[in-house]
Amino acid sequence: MSVVDLSQRFEVSEETIRRDIRQLETTGRVVKVHGGVRLSTSTLEPPYQGRVSLNAAAKKEVGEKATELVEDGMTVFIDCGSTSYWFSRMLTKPKKLLVVTNSLDVANEVIGRDDWRLAFTGGQIDPDYRAAFGREAIIQARQFTPDLLFLSIGGIHSDIGLLDFSIDEANFKRSLLDRARRKVVLTDSSKFSGAGSVHLADFDQIDTIVCDKPPEDPLKSALDNAQVEVICSR
Repeated sequence: MSVVDLSQRFEVSEETIRRDIRQLETTGRVVKVHGGVRLSTSTLEPPYQGRVSLNAAAKKEVGEKATELVEDGMTVFIDCGSTSYWFSRMLTKPKKLLVVTNSLDVANEVIGRDDWRLAFTGGQIDPDYRAAFGREAIIQARQFTPDLLFLSIGGIHSDIGLLDFSIDEANFKRSLLDRARRKVVLTDSSKFSGAGSVHLADFDQIDTIVCDKPPEDPLKSALDNAQVEVICSR
Protein backbone atom coordinates (compact mmCIF):
# COMPACT_ATOMS: atom_id res chain seq x y z
CA MET A 1 0.00 0.00 0.00
CA SER A 2 1.34 3.44 -0.86
CA VAL A 3 2.26 6.16 1.60
CA VAL A 4 -0.26 8.46 -0.07
CA ASP A 5 -3.10 5.95 0.36
CA LEU A 6 -2.24 5.37 4.02
CA SER A 7 -2.03 9.11 4.65
CA GLN A 8 -5.51 9.64 3.18
CA ARG A 9 -7.02 6.65 4.96
CA PHE A 10 -5.81 7.67 8.42
CA GLU A 11 -6.01 11.42 7.79
CA VAL A 12 -2.44 12.11 8.88
CA SER A 13 0.57 13.57 7.10
CA GLU A 14 2.74 11.48 4.79
CA GLU A 15 5.72 12.17 7.07
CA THR A 16 3.80 10.62 9.99
CA ILE A 17 3.14 7.52 7.88
CA ARG A 18 6.82 7.28 6.91
CA ARG A 19 7.85 7.56 10.55
CA ASP A 20 5.41 4.82 11.57
CA ILE A 21 6.66 2.60 8.73
CA ARG A 22 10.26 3.00 9.90
CA GLN A 23 9.25 1.96 13.41
CA LEU A 24 7.26 -1.06 12.21
CA GLU A 25 10.12 -2.12 9.95
CA THR A 26 12.48 -2.41 12.95
CA THR A 27 10.10 -4.96 14.50
CA GLY A 28 9.96 -7.04 11.32
CA ARG A 29 6.22 -6.50 10.88
CA VAL A 30 6.49 -4.71 7.53
CA VAL A 31 8.93 -4.22 4.65
CA LYS A 32 9.46 -0.85 2.96
CA VAL A 33 9.05 -0.77 -0.81
CA HIS A 34 9.34 2.11 -3.25
CA GLY A 35 6.63 4.61 -2.36
CA GLY A 36 4.95 2.41 0.22
CA VAL A 37 4.99 -0.64 2.42
CA ARG A 38 3.96 -4.30 2.47
CA LEU A 39 3.54 -6.95 5.14
CA SER A 40 6.52 -9.19 5.81
CA THR A 41 6.32 -12.59 4.11
CA SER A 42 8.97 -14.25 6.25
CA THR A 43 8.33 -17.78 7.44
CA LEU A 44 9.19 -16.67 10.98
CA GLU A 45 6.63 -14.73 13.00
CA PRO A 46 7.47 -11.12 12.01
CA PRO A 47 7.79 -9.63 15.52
CA TYR A 48 10.05 -12.50 16.55
CA GLN A 49 12.25 -12.12 13.48
CA GLY A 50 12.54 -8.44 14.26
CA ARG A 51 13.88 -9.23 17.72
CA VAL A 52 16.29 -11.85 16.37
CA SER A 53 17.65 -9.44 13.75
CA LEU A 54 17.92 -6.42 16.05
CA ASN A 55 21.53 -5.97 17.24
CA ALA A 56 22.28 -9.40 15.81
CA ALA A 57 26.07 -8.91 15.74
CA ALA A 58 26.20 -8.08 19.44
CA LYS A 59 23.87 -10.95 20.30
CA LYS A 60 26.08 -13.38 18.40
CA GLU A 61 29.10 -12.11 20.35
CA VAL A 62 27.28 -12.62 23.64
CA GLY A 63 26.09 -16.06 22.60
CA GLU A 64 29.55 -17.19 21.56
CA LYS A 65 31.10 -15.90 24.80
CA ALA A 66 28.46 -17.69 26.88
CA THR A 67 29.31 -21.04 25.28
CA GLU A 68 32.55 -20.97 27.28
CA LEU A 69 30.50 -21.65 30.42
CA VAL A 70 29.13 -24.96 29.13
CA GLU A 71 30.96 -28.21 29.83
CA ASP A 72 30.44 -31.74 28.54
CA GLY A 73 27.60 -33.65 30.14
CA MET A 74 25.75 -30.65 31.57
CA THR A 75 22.02 -30.08 31.73
CA VAL A 76 21.35 -26.67 30.17
CA PHE A 77 18.07 -24.75 30.06
CA ILE A 78 17.80 -22.19 27.24
CA ASP A 79 14.84 -19.84 27.23
CA CYS A 80 13.02 -18.32 24.25
CA GLY A 81 14.70 -14.91 24.00
CA SER A 82 16.42 -13.73 20.85
CA THR A 83 19.89 -13.67 22.46
CA SER A 84 19.27 -17.17 23.76
CA TYR A 85 18.46 -18.21 20.19
CA TRP A 86 21.85 -16.94 18.99
CA PHE A 87 23.48 -18.71 21.93
CA SER A 88 21.89 -22.00 20.85
CA ARG A 89 23.32 -21.53 17.37
CA MET A 90 26.82 -20.90 18.73
CA LEU A 91 26.67 -23.84 21.16
CA THR A 92 28.24 -26.67 19.15
CA LYS A 93 31.37 -27.92 20.91
CA PRO A 94 30.23 -29.55 24.19
CA LYS A 95 29.32 -33.24 24.16
CA LYS A 96 26.53 -35.24 25.79
CA LEU A 97 24.38 -32.26 26.72
CA LEU A 98 20.78 -32.38 27.88
CA VAL A 99 19.18 -29.20 26.51
CA VAL A 100 15.82 -28.17 27.95
CA THR A 101 13.89 -25.34 26.31
CA ASN A 102 10.44 -23.83 25.86
CA SER A 103 11.46 -22.32 22.50
CA LEU A 104 10.48 -23.87 19.19
CA ASP A 105 13.42 -22.20 17.45
CA VAL A 106 16.00 -23.28 20.02
CA ALA A 107 14.64 -26.82 19.82
CA ASN A 108 14.90 -26.71 16.05
CA GLU A 109 18.54 -25.59 16.30
CA VAL A 110 19.73 -28.37 18.61
CA ILE A 111 17.57 -31.34 17.68
CA GLY A 112 19.52 -34.16 16.10
CA ARG A 113 22.97 -33.06 17.23
CA ASP A 114 25.24 -36.00 17.95
CA ASP A 115 25.00 -37.40 21.50
CA TRP A 116 22.78 -34.54 22.70
CA ARG A 117 19.34 -35.00 24.26
CA LEU A 118 16.53 -32.48 23.90
CA ALA A 119 13.57 -31.90 26.22
CA PHE A 120 10.81 -29.49 25.21
CA THR A 121 8.49 -28.10 27.86
CA GLY A 122 4.94 -28.45 26.61
CA GLY A 123 2.00 -26.16 27.05
CA GLN A 124 0.24 -23.57 24.95
CA ILE A 125 2.44 -22.01 22.27
CA ASP A 126 2.58 -18.21 22.06
CA PRO A 127 2.75 -17.47 18.29
CA ASP A 128 4.60 -14.19 18.81
CA TYR A 129 7.35 -15.60 21.02
CA ARG A 130 7.26 -19.04 19.34
CA ALA A 131 7.46 -20.58 22.79
CA ALA A 132 5.43 -22.43 25.41
CA PHE A 133 4.26 -20.52 28.47
CA GLY A 134 1.62 -21.05 31.13
CA ARG A 135 0.94 -23.56 33.88
CA GLU A 136 1.71 -26.75 31.93
CA ALA A 137 5.02 -25.40 30.65
CA ILE A 138 6.04 -24.29 34.15
CA ILE A 139 5.17 -27.66 35.70
CA GLN A 140 7.23 -29.52 33.12
CA ALA A 141 10.16 -27.10 33.24
CA ARG A 142 10.41 -27.29 37.03
CA GLN A 143 11.02 -31.02 36.86
CA PHE A 144 14.56 -30.25 35.69
CA THR A 145 17.47 -28.97 37.78
CA PRO A 146 19.80 -27.50 35.16
CA ASP A 147 23.45 -26.85 35.78
CA LEU A 148 23.05 -23.67 33.78
CA LEU A 149 19.94 -21.59 33.15
CA PHE A 150 20.33 -19.13 30.27
CA LEU A 151 17.85 -16.26 30.20
CA SER A 152 17.34 -13.37 27.80
CA ILE A 153 15.74 -10.20 29.11
CA GLY A 154 13.86 -7.17 27.83
CA GLY A 155 15.88 -4.68 29.85
CA ILE A 156 17.98 -4.14 32.95
CA HIS A 157 17.59 -1.23 35.37
CA SER A 158 19.98 -0.30 38.17
CA ASP A 159 17.17 0.34 40.67
CA ILE A 160 14.58 -2.23 39.59
CA GLY A 161 16.57 -5.23 38.34
CA LEU A 162 15.76 -7.46 35.37
CA LEU A 163 12.78 -6.52 33.21
CA ASP A 164 10.69 -8.06 30.44
CA PHE A 165 7.70 -7.08 28.33
CA SER A 166 5.42 -10.12 28.67
CA ILE A 167 3.83 -11.19 31.95
CA ASP A 168 3.59 -14.80 30.76
CA GLU A 169 7.25 -14.86 29.74
CA ALA A 170 8.39 -13.25 32.98
CA ASN A 171 6.33 -15.66 35.09
CA PHE A 172 7.80 -18.62 33.23
CA LYS A 173 11.40 -17.47 33.64
CA ARG A 174 10.89 -16.53 37.29
CA SER A 175 9.59 -20.01 38.06
CA LEU A 176 12.94 -21.52 37.01
CA LEU A 177 15.26 -19.45 39.18
CA ASP A 178 15.15 -21.70 42.25
CA ARG A 179 15.76 -24.83 40.17
CA ALA A 180 19.04 -23.91 38.48
CA ARG A 181 22.50 -24.25 40.00
CA ARG A 182 23.73 -21.20 38.10
CA LYS A 183 21.57 -18.48 36.58
CA VAL A 184 23.08 -16.71 33.56
CA VAL A 185 21.54 -13.67 31.89
CA LEU A 186 22.41 -13.05 28.24
CA THR A 187 22.09 -9.45 27.12
CA ASP A 188 23.58 -6.97 24.72
CA SER A 189 24.36 -3.49 25.99
CA SER A 190 21.31 -1.91 24.35
CA LYS A 191 19.27 -3.48 27.18
CA PHE A 192 21.14 -1.34 29.72
CA SER A 193 18.68 1.45 28.90
CA GLY A 194 16.22 -0.12 31.33
CA ALA A 195 13.40 -0.76 28.86
CA GLY A 196 10.75 -3.22 29.98
CA SER A 197 7.39 -3.11 31.73
CA VAL A 198 7.36 -6.31 33.82
CA HIS A 199 9.69 -7.05 36.73
CA LEU A 200 11.41 -10.41 36.24
CA ALA A 201 13.97 -10.72 39.05
CA ASP A 202 16.25 -8.84 41.40
CA PHE A 203 19.99 -8.86 40.85
CA ASP A 204 20.63 -11.09 43.86
CA GLN A 205 18.54 -13.82 42.21
CA ILE A 206 21.04 -14.32 39.39
CA ASP A 207 24.71 -15.29 39.32
CA THR A 208 26.18 -14.10 36.04
CA ILE A 209 25.55 -11.63 33.23
CA VAL A 210 27.18 -12.16 29.83
CA CYS A 211 27.17 -9.00 27.69
CA ASP A 212 29.04 -7.39 24.83
CA LYS A 213 30.21 -4.24 26.64
CA PRO A 214 30.78 -3.59 30.37
CA PRO A 215 28.01 -1.66 32.12
CA GLU A 216 28.70 1.78 33.55
CA ASP A 217 27.48 3.32 36.80
CA PRO A 218 24.94 3.25 38.31
CA LEU A 219 24.25 -0.20 36.84
CA LYS A 220 27.81 -1.38 37.43
CA SER A 221 27.60 -0.51 41.13
CA ALA A 222 24.22 -2.21 41.49
CA LEU A 223 25.60 -5.43 39.99
CA ASP A 224 28.74 -5.24 42.13
CA ASN A 225 26.67 -4.77 45.28
CA ALA A 226 24.61 -7.87 44.39
CA GLN A 227 27.83 -9.80 43.68
CA VAL A 228 26.78 -10.57 40.12
CA GLU A 229 29.62 -11.77 37.92
CA VAL A 230 29.84 -9.77 34.67
CA ILE A 231 31.50 -11.42 31.65
CA CYS A 232 32.05 -9.26 28.55
CA SER A 233 32.78 -10.39 25.02
CA ARG A 234 34.84 -7.26 24.32
